[in-house]
Amino acid sequence: MTTLTVLGVLTGAALAGCGGTSPAPAPTPGASAPAAPEKPPTMAPGPAGRTPVFERRATAGGAAGRSAEKVVALTFDADMTADQGPRAASGERFDNPELVALLRRLKVPSTIFMTGRWAEEYPAQAKAIGTDPMFEIANHSYSHYAFSSPCYGLPVVGRAAMAREVERAFSAFRKAGARNVVPYFRFPGGCYDDSALRALAPANVTAVQWDVVSGDAFATDADAVAEQVLDGVRPGSLVVMHCTRSAAPATEAAVRRIVPELRERGYRFVKVSELMEDSP
Repeated sequence: MTTLTVLGVLTGAALAGCGGTSPAPAPTPGASAPAAPEKPPTMAPGPAGRTPVFERRATAGGAAGRSAEKVVALTFDADMTADQGPRAASGERFDNPELVALLRRLKVPSTIFMTGRWAEEYPAQAKAIGTDPMFEIANHSYSHYAFSSPCYGLPVVGRAAMAREVERAFSAFRKAGARNVVPYFRFPGGCYDDSALRALAPANVTAVQWDVVSGDAFATDADAVAEQVLDGVRPGSLVVMHCTRSAAPATEAAVRRIVPELRERGYRFVKVSELMEDSP
């Protein structure tokens, strides 16, 4: 498997995540979000037990033809590297509660790929996200260090430590009180190779990539971000976005345009667990 990359992502800084400081609001009658499945679907291991990789729902086949449905998953990376504590202490915000509040108001089920370090920095927000049925939390490693090199200048995790990185992040989610946690993992920077897929096998996760790059990293033109997403989405697509006030400032405004336009086209928003449910 060749290394997947994200245009404009993680250049000189790790992208940071999303959260909300207040508890999830009570669901609106008749408009509640689907809860996470009791046992989220996963993919079978690849050859020699390699970690499987999911990028989008197949466009043909599947039970009752559901794979052809006009569904799309918006995913948001909550990035914070292990060494960015001093930046957070000095006032840099690695969260974006306004974006999460917008997703709630628009009733957009979403999957948040969160680093363990982010959950430690914002435990109340991690808990609020992880106890809201609108969302599910997936694993983005503990430290947001790269699992293959080169990868946007990120420090590199040793092969022997890769599975521990994943478990350490899951432990941080549990400590924060998050409950809606799924066994999915996204490689920092989207960077991986065959060695990483082998090393990650003991973690028993499905790696989740994407087929639509939003281009929101460090972007300031919300319309350009929205156009890139709207041009790329197809039935079964999986979109990668970010939610941080310091490194993806245009994302909230872009989502304000993306959501209604995709709904007008007949799309329904789902979490990754639902998107994966009908995949081979």
